[in-house]
Amino acid sequence: MEPIIIVLIILVVLVFIALIKTIQVIPQASAAIVERFGRYTRTLNAGLNIVVPFIDSIRNRIDLREQVVPFPPQPVITQDNLVVNIDTVIYYQVTDARAATYEVASYIQAIEQLTVTTLRNIIGGMDLERTLTSREEINAALRGVLDEATGKWGIRVNRVELKAIEPPTSIQDSMEKQMRADRDKRAAILQAEGVRQSQILTAEGEKQSSILRAEGEAKAAALRAEGEAQAIRVVFESIHAGDPDQKLLSYQYLQMLPKIAEGDANKLWIVPSEIGDALKGLGGALGNFTPPTGGGSIPKPSSPNREAPPID
Repeated sequence: MEPIIIVLIILVVLVFIALIKTIQVIPQASAAIVERFGRYTRTLNAGLNIVVPFIDSIRNRIDLREQVVPFPPQPVITQDNLVVNIDTVIYYQVTDARAATYEVASYIQAIEQLTVTTLRNIIGGMDLERTLTSREEINAALRGVLDEATGKWGIRVNRVELKAIEPPTSIQDSMEKQMRADRDKRAAILQAEGVRQSQILTAEGEKQSSILRAEGEAKAAALRAEGEAQAIRVVFESIHAGDPDQKLLSYQYLQMLPKIAEGDANKLWIVPSEIGDALKGLGGALGNFTPPTGGGSIPKPSSPNREAPPID
């Protein structure tokens, strides 16, 4: 009984192993290469697959998703004989699992070496300044070469990026000094432009203020002159409305003479020639004057301290 049990156990184990080797489950976005006696038979796609146990074998399982592979910095010589270190990142995707398995031994290593050689050819035709400012151009040229070369390997290069371009330390110091000088220059230009604009605005403000002040003074002078003219017109109309005679005008003229002589600084009193006519009119008025009955007398007007020159 015991040998029979052992044989049954062995048969069960063999059946279990055969079932495991027969049923192959391939995950989504993956593929598997099947070989029969060392020769390619077919490619298993995602899902449940049946193979012949102990005859068919899985050679390789390949991820069909897009892969990202960063490559270490590579020294590259530019056209002006400067060594720069360039980091690259490759975005690729396997489109043919059979070609990726049998057309190239290691497609990752092949892509890396192809990237380095192509990058050196491209950068070798550029100077440092163009290399630093032409990343898109370098990426496009590198992607075109890689995509054409890797097509027969069942690989599609979707994108190539230059992660970093590092020039020598001495060149970096020179570039930093140049950039600092350019920034200082731009700052000085902006400051000067700001001062100039400020002065222009200040001058414009002063100009507008002067114009407004002059316009205000002109309007004030016009209003003042108009007021004086109105006052003279009112006085003139009042005088004509009162109908003054020559006697009253002569008396008023004589009353204004002492005011002309007021002030200690007046050393010379010029008597106008019209005073004779005023005295004649005043004398006529006094000749016709009748003194009051109370026997009063007309007070003699006080003469000024200064002697008046004779009337011509």
